[in-house]
Amino acid sequence: MAQAESVLAEPAKAGTNVAAKPPILTVNNIEVVYDEVILVLRGVSLEVPEGEIVALLGPNGAGKSTTLKAISGLLRTEDGEVTRGNVTFMGEEIANRAPEDIVRRGIFQVMEGRRIVEDMTVVENLRLGAYTRRDGAGVKRDLDMVFDFFPRLRERTGLAGYLSGGEQQMLAISRALMARPKMILLDEPSMGLSPLLVKEVFGIIRQLNRELGITILLVEQNARMALHAASYGYIMESGKIVLDGTQADLVDNEDVREFYLGGGGEERRSFKNLKSYKRRKRWL
Repeated sequence: MAQAESVLAEPAKAGTNVAAKPPILTVNNIEVVYDEVILVLRGVSLEVPEGEIVALLGPNGAGKSTTLKAISGLLRTEDGEVTRGNVTFMGEEIANRAPEDIVRRGIFQVMEGRRIVEDMTVVENLRLGAYTRRDGAGVKRDLDMVFDFFPRLRERTGLAGYLSGGEQQMLAISRALMARPKMILLDEPSMGLSPLLVKEVFGIIRQLNRELGITILLVEQNARMALHAASYGYIMESGKIVLDGTQADLVDNEDVREFYLGGGGEERRSFKNLKSYKRRKRWL
């Protein structure tokens, strides 16, 4: 792994005192509108400290994927726009910038469903991740590094469409690494995978963070696995952040256990139906 550390990023040790670390990414009170009329995000704020894994949890339709696209610039491909607030990465405003510009600055999004190019080979897919780079020798070294990190992919020389679901997720993550990111946005990496493969993929996520020092913002339906990997978490509902806290705080929260971790008895549909639940109104 020494080679991988020297090629991709300076290694960083992820600590437990998240509050003491400066944020590499700050999302401040953003609103997102699609097609100039559909309001999807309603004042979302969050911070991601450098070198940490932060989880973004919530039900389907809460706005989690839209939040990632607002950061990565992919809103532009769906007629979406950040109409209020700002997004800063390493102190620079990046809201509504072109996706390729944001990739060059050090953010790469691994989209939901992997989105590999099935009729291209594994190596061709990996080279797509390096499309913003012009250092051919460095790209070749990083290909070797990726295959050291994911030896199973080295054996797969055919079309990417013939890979298993777990191998396709490894390829999607590897493609992100080829961009030399400082931060990866992961959207539902466990989707469609067996429990054993989910455990393997999350092990890889923790390894990337621990050994390469890559900051990760993780959107995930499997809240138990996400909180096990993350040091801090946010919970979204209806386009708003309704709760945030350290991993320990969220795991110990009765409502989080009931809604997302499979605990509790009486069935409840939404946080908003709980009189005892007090939202932290970050959007005000």
